[in-house]
Amino acid sequence: MRHPQTPGGETTPAPLVPPVAASPFGRTATAMITPFTDDGALDTDGAQRLATHLVDEGGCDALVLSGTTGEAPTTSDAEKEALLRAVVEAVGDRARITAGVGTSDTWHSVALARSAERAGAHGLLVVTPYYSRPTQEAVAHHLRTVADVTGLPVMLYDIPGRTGLALTWDTLLRLAAHPRIAAVKDCGYDLLKTAKVLAATDLAYYAGCDEQILPLRALGGAGCVSTAANAAPRAVRAVLDAFDAGDTAGAARRQLALVPLVEQLTGGQAPGTVTAKALLNHLGLPAGPVRGPLLAADADLTSRLVDALRTTLDRTAETDTAAVPAAVPG
Repeated sequence: MRHPQTPGGETTPAPLVPPVAASPFGRTATAMITPFTDDGALDTDGAQRLATHLVDEGGCDALVLSGTTGEAPTTSDAEKEALLRAVVEAVGDRARITAGVGTSDTWHSVALARSAERAGAHGLLVVTPYYSRPTQEAVAHHLRTVADVTGLPVMLYDIPGRTGLALTWDTLLRLAAHPRIAAVKDCGYDLLKTAKVLAATDLAYYAGCDEQILPLRALGGAGCVSTAANAAPRAVRAVLDAFDAGDTAGAARRQLALVPLVEQLTGGQAPGTVTAKALLNHLGLPAGPVRGPLLAADADLTSRLVDALRTTLDRTAETDTAAVPAAVPG
């Protein structure tokens, strides 16, 4: 079923795990980093601790693994499966777990999708194929082929800034007819296209860029897949909670409170993987190093990230006097 979760006049926050039929990918999803040990190996214990923190302490109802922020291009198929199994074991009964399986090779993506289903994923994230620059017809064929091979709902990942290829409006309309293509992670920076698809289909739309969480929710989006939620999950969720409770002004203040953090995380100084891991390492949460070709954040960037996080948490607390900002060490 493809039922976007539309905003309404809720007087209490949405439950941590919405009904699967209403939102198979949750509402407040973290685009989770992939923790590594100091020597660069996959840290499954750290992944379980981080996932538990984000769900039980951070209030996230969903996690997306092996996406852009999760360093999917530099983790092996075996590592992706081990990461997924570890996180499902840790929080799979308390959150929706979506596995990134998109590659530039259709049959590799098919193999990853089947592996993710066996490992217990609740859904699949499939990015448009990159580098080859296929036609829209070929892209649609690729995405349908991946969606055909499992019984899991599929979230399409539209991020032309990284892939060099945007999903067009008419391609999205055709893909929406597939029984398992249920959602879009929207990093297209084309709000008109997004609005047209929302008006014409029942695809659930998720803001993949943190600055667009509230604008997309106001149009009827289902939620977010957030990089900022790695470090400030409750501040991210607070935007959606306020809007869904009918407090549009409060939601706007909370969205604006995120601006300092979002600007430093994804404003171009370094990729979100680098900046999110720098913050998590500073906070003492599992993260570890990044893998090449990425390079770790330097001391100056880390300092700016910490200052931005503190500002965001302080502003969020000022907006909601009941909120207690998380301590930012140092």
